[in-house]
Order: sequence, then structure tokens, then C-alpha cells
Amino acid sequence: MPMRDYSLVGPEAEKAVAKGLANAEWYRTDIPRKQMKELMQRSDGPAIRDTVLWFVLFGVFGFGGYYFWGTWWCVPFFLCYGVLYGSSSDSRWHECGHGTAFKTQRMNNIIYHIASFMIMREPVIWKWSHTRHHTDSIIVGRDPEIVATRPPNLFQIFLYFLGITTVPKALQKYAIHATGRLTDEEKTFVPESEWNKVYWTARLYLVLHALPFALALYFGSWLPLMYFGILPSMYGAWMGVFFGLTQHAGLAEDVLDHRLNSRTVYMNPIFRYVYWNMNYHVEHHIFPMVPYHALPKLHAVMGPDLPKPYPNTIVAYRDIIGALLRQLKDPTWTIKPELPGSARPYQPSAQAVPAPAE
Repeated sequence: MPMRDYSLVGPEAEKAVAKGLANAEWYRTDIPRKQMKELMQRSDGPAIRDTVLWFVLFGVFGFGGYYFWGTWWCVPFFLCYGVLYGSSSDSRWHECGHGTAFKTQRMNNIIYHIASFMIMREPVIWKWSHTRHHTDSIIVGRDPEIVATRPPNLFQIFLYFLGITTVPKALQKYAIHATGRLTDEEKTFVPESEWNKVYWTARLYLVLHALPFALALYFGSWLPLMYFGILPSMYGAWMGVFFGLTQHAGLAEDVLDHRLNSRTVYMNPIFRYVYWNMNYHVEHHIFPMVPYHALPKLHAVMGPDLPKPYPNTIVAYRDIIGALLRQLKDPTWTIKPELPGSARPYQPSAQAVPAPAE
């Protein structure tokens, strides 16, 4: 069976609109208004604490890499530095992009732009891309952030862990945008009023990414490249991909219930710090305005309405790998999470609503 067209300008996009899957009404767990208001309460404290620690860790591991440069002892320091740079930046980009990490929006904006640069995601493009991802989650032809297509391209997924495909693609997009153009797909979700911001940001990013190469030539050392720009985005990407695949891979496409297309996985405190609690991913998709530090509480409240969480990433990956291998032969096959008896049943057909007139 041939792969479906996952582009945003192909026939699947038209089918999604015709089926009422675009901008549709999604399933939501019933939570009392007062309790929901408490869960959505924003606070600067947790994010300031975690961000100060974030920068301290950058300093510690960055200094260790410098001190031991030229010996094998620098490797573990740069391994940790890379995870902070190329992986933990993903969750900071994500949560600050939602505007929920800090109560003070200026703080959200500062960390959002820093993390966007680290992970090589242009802030304007990805702001609107992620908005579409939440509006039409894993709807083929509508969601620009589907990673595991069907049948899956396992070699490409492997390359994601090394940043070999994502970083060159990001540089290619910078070049396109710097010349004052957007791709046809980007034009479907980025408002025209934002296009000029995209062009100037891409030009700035190209200059900033050239800086570590200039410093490396000036000092005659590879060391500047290890700290800033393209290289740490690549060698540090693997853990972000490891976490990211747990979100949706192997689960249902074209449904209007996040309990079918998203996955919650219990993780240890270190993973949760790096990932900023995005392991509670079903909960996040159903209620994206709940701050990351309140997701464990939200999980406890929503528990009776949700599938049983995966106990750890090992168990989750057994399911994911098995599903991807099975989808090589049968792209229509999907993992079907089992709901507890206390949960409201799936009613995908009842949730689709007609698409608005265009």
C-alpha cells in the first residue's frame, strides 16, 4: 500500500476538510470549572527555578567540556551539554510557545526565542505550525508536525536522532525565508501579516549560525562549534527525538479524541525535568493551557477518563517499535488504547462537525 500524502497541499488536505476533521470539535474530559481554573493558574516561580537551574547546568557542563578539551573526559560533559542544548530546548520552546511556563509573558518570550534558536526552529513559523498541530492533531493533510508517517520510514526516523535530516532542512528553510519566500505549505498556516517577521528572523539566524564558524577559524579550534549553533543542535538532538516519538507514534490518525492519538508515559524526575512534564501528553493535548508544572495534578484528576499510562519509556517503546514494524506491512493498523470502565467511550463519528465555509 502506498504512503498517504502527508503534505498540507495535497488531496488528503481536501479530504480532511470534507470529512469535517479540520478545525473540528474535540473530545474533552469533564472537569468542574473551579477546579479547571485552579489547574490553569500561571506562576513565575516554578519556571524561574527550573530556568536558573537550566543555565547553571549549561555552565557546569560547558566548563567541564572546556577544561577537559583534548581528552576523552570532555565527552560526557559535552554529551550532557548537548542534551541541554538540542533536546531540553524542545520542551522550553514548546511550553513558552504556549505562553504558560511563566506568568510574565516577557519571560515566556525570551526563553521561547532562545530555545527556538537552539533547536533551529524559526519562532514565527513554528508558533503557527504548533497552533495547527493542536487544532488538527495527527489529521493527515492538516497537521504539519506528524513525525511517524504510514508506512513509516524507519531510516528517516533513525536519522532524526542524529539531526542529520532536520538540521539541513532547517538551514534550507532559513535560506528560502531569507530571500523573502515561504513554501506553499507554510502559507496554509502562517498569516500573511507575519511573513515579514519570518524573512527577517531567517536572515538573523543565518548570521548567528555563521558566528561559531568564524570564531572557530579565528581561534583555530573546533571548540566554539561545540557550544553554539548547528553542531550542538545535531549531537544533542537524540533525547528530544526519544521523547518526541512517545507522543503519537503508532497511534490513530484522523480521530477527534486525543486519548486515541496521544500517549502518556511515566518518567523519572531527570527525564521529566529535561522534558518539562510533556510525558503527560494526553492531558496536555486535551487541556493545552494548563502549565507544565500542573500537569501531574491534571493527570490525577483526569485519570478515571484516560487509558492506563505506560509505566516507563521501555514499555512505551516496545509498543511503538512493534507498531511501526507492523505498519510497514499494514499501514492501516493502529494501537488502540484501552479505556477504564469509568471513562466516557470513544465517539469519533459524533464528534466530527462540518468544516466552516471558506
